[in-house]
Amino acid sequence: MLVIPALDLKDKKCVRLIQGDPERKTIELENPLEIAKNWESLGAPRLHLIDLDGAIGGTRKNEPVVREIIGELTIPVQFGGGIRSIEDARLFLDAGATKVVLGTIAIQKPEIIEKLAEKYGRERIIIALDSRNGRVVIKGWTEKTGIKATEIVRKFEKNASEVLFTNVDVEGMMKGIDEKAVKEMVDSTSLGVIVSGGIASLKDIKKIKKLGAKGVVIGSALYTGKINYREALSAGIGQ
Repeated sequence: MLVIPALDLKDKKCVRLIQGDPERKTIELENPLEIAKNWESLGAPRLHLIDLDGAIGGTRKNEPVVREIIGELTIPVQFGGGIRSIEDARLFLDAGATKVVLGTIAIQKPEIIEKLAEKYGRERIIIALDSRNGRVVIKGWTEKTGIKATEIVRKFEKNASEVLFTNVDVEGMMKGIDEKAVKEMVDSTSLGVIVSGGIASLKDIKKIKKLGAKGVVIGSALYTGKINYREALSAGIGQ
């Protein structure tokens, strides 16, 4: 199972937020490129790179940093945040992002996902389903849709390769995962499920692996030292 470190950008810094609230930062670090290279040196199979300014406010102030990280790393980078049009997606795919993570645009303009899949292939597309109380939220988790995540995911199976399932209810809390929510998502789709939100221990990683997910994205628990990344990699590989 893939154990993927997260790097969230805000104001050109690496940050961690509680439940996506920009006013509730737990971590704020300079030198995102150096941090990205560190994850690569520790054996990361990919980097999960998100532009929070893009996701929340729709601005691209972090684009130079994003391009620098994509250009410097040799491991795959999956990038998301503020991709609101087919032109935005093409910009980062053509800049070298291995995969783009598409959330709001996938819900609001699913026809764009089909066009991107035709041009770049479904393997380069990850659908982000951010769930609060079982329902999808968009625009940096600020807008409710009322759509059930486990139902809409099936609509993307033809034009995407993976789904990034984030349980906002536990995101950034480092209090453990919601096993029921993870199992429901894994059982609902043929897409590879990458789980994010609430992962606080090696036990959580092992539980997610047992539930059949393809991977996990870990942020806060790594940056606070609650989880050792090398041990996390071993937990993802182990039985």
